[in-house]
Amino acid sequence: MTGIAKRLGLIAAASIFMVTPLSLQPSSTSLVTISLDSAEARVGRPLTPMSVAGVNRRVHRRAYYGAAAAGAAAYGTYRYPRACGYYPYPPCY
Repeated sequence: MTGIAKRLGLIAAASIFMVTPLSLQPSSTSLVTISLDSAEARVGRPLTPMSVAGVNRRVHRRAYYGAAAAGAAAYGTYRYPRACGYYPYPPCY
């Protein structure tokens, strides 16, 4: 029972350390300190999803993929090999 409890405790500790944004940083007293990091989300930067550039890039990418899919479907429909002359298909002229 103690082996299972140790494993569960290890899994719980590992999951807590994976979720919390902690970082190890050297200090001036030659000791390593653990600090809690904070996330910074900046809307308006070029690579953020809600910036004008990000929205514009996403819109054009979706339009490109949609046009490519429509072109592939049209090509597949037009260039599909027809079975001509064999029963039950009529002859191709």
